[in-house]
Amino acid sequence: MTFPSYPKYKASGFIWLGDVPEHWVLKRLGRYFDERRERASDTEFEPLSVTKLGIVPRLESAAKTQDGDNRKKVLAGDFVINSRSDRKGSSGLSPLDGSVSLICTVLIPTGLHGPFIHHLLRSELFQEEYYRWGKGIVADLWSTNFSDMKNIVLGVPPEAEQTQIARFLDHETARIDALIEEQQRLIELLKEKRQAVISHAVTIGLDPTVSMKDSGVEWLGEVPVHWEIKRLKQLVIDATGIQMGPFGGMLLELDESDTGYKVYGQENTISGDFSSGNRWISEQRYFALSNYHLEVGDIVLTRKGSLGNCRRVSFLPQAGIIDSDTIRVRAQEQMMSPDYLELLLHEAGYISTQLGLVKRGAILSGLNSEIIANLVIIAPPRKEQEELLREIKAVASRFDQGISDCEYAVRLLRERRSALISAAVTGKIDVRGWQPPASAPIPEFTLEAV
Repeated sequence: MTFPSYPKYKASGFIWLGDVPEHWVLKRLGRYFDERRERASDTEFEPLSVTKLGIVPRLESAAKTQDGDNRKKVLAGDFVINSRSDRKGSSGLSPLDGSVSLICTVLIPTGLHGPFIHHLLRSELFQEEYYRWGKGIVADLWSTNFSDMKNIVLGVPPEAEQTQIARFLDHETARIDALIEEQQRLIELLKEKRQAVISHAVTIGLDPTVSMKDSGVEWLGEVPVHWEIKRLKQLVIDATGIQMGPFGGMLLELDESDTGYKVYGQENTISGDFSSGNRWISEQRYFALSNYHLEVGDIVLTRKGSLGNCRRVSFLPQAGIIDSDTIRVRAQEQMMSPDYLELLLHEAGYISTQLGLVKRGAILSGLNSEIIANLVIIAPPRKEQEELLREIKAVASRFDQGISDCEYAVRLLRERRSALISAAVTGKIDVRGWQPPASAPIPEFTLEAV
């Protein structure tokens, strides 16, 4: 779907606007908006959250302060924008009366169509221009005040045209949003199917004719007759095979520069990048804490936050130890392939089931070496582990490609959505003759350049 340009343009003199339709008016934002500075209590005016999806009742995840009486009042029809640059895109026309954090700027519009304002001031081009007017002492964190933003020049079409642009964007963004949602549902389905396939393979194998036996574990059911049911502590090298990192007090005094001996932790485990991080210990401290050292082939798990994330160490850029938020597992390789164990700990449904039971029953959150040591592991013969790994990786890669394709489609759709909004609110496309198709509220949509 393509759209025509306007017949005639004029130079705006501003990079973010570029050339605008000849009949559009160029005026400073302060001519159309006043700032609402009234204070309000969150007991009298419902607390609202300013998000990238617009203005909504306060989210459960939103940070709450004790200063509920010192907020900014918002009335339905006001435009609210978070003035901090690290919240870029968090703004919208409020459908509700309420109150917001003092960091937000509340604007009272005059003479502009509300839905048009919503699209214009949330467009990527305006957002970039808005934060460009900000001030602060940190390179990536500053605020833009109304005293500065009111000087931003807007290109404003006649009111009837504002209404038409808003109608067009409401319709077209709804179509794109529906497609994005469809792709996201497909991503979740692919992830669920991927998980189910892997869990099936590591629980009952790939041979549908194999004889089965009762595992003796109520929630596990039957397993292949020649597979063994073990506790993880039976599959590691010795008593040090499952090791929790040293107490935090043992790592209070860290070196500020590279000593050649590193402290590895959650960031390495989650990302799989063992070259990241800048925590160092002296050679003397490293040897004193040698029980906690890492080797290639070790598996590391996070204890807190992202419980149960794990990673096999395939490359270790320099000697180092684990920290107090990490558990190291060192498998007995003749019994358990480290790669296969990593797959189980990261992907197997029966492992996540056990961790879930532990988390629900735990008094204190977090994993420890005893919990990990007592995990039930279904252990195929060593040769079969390698066969399973090859088959599972091949199948998983097909799911991963499907997920990647869907994620790429979502990125394209979001880029298209942003480009369409920016083009319409700055007059790069002429939608005055547009009408929504009568056949369907959300017709088919194809990706094409604006």
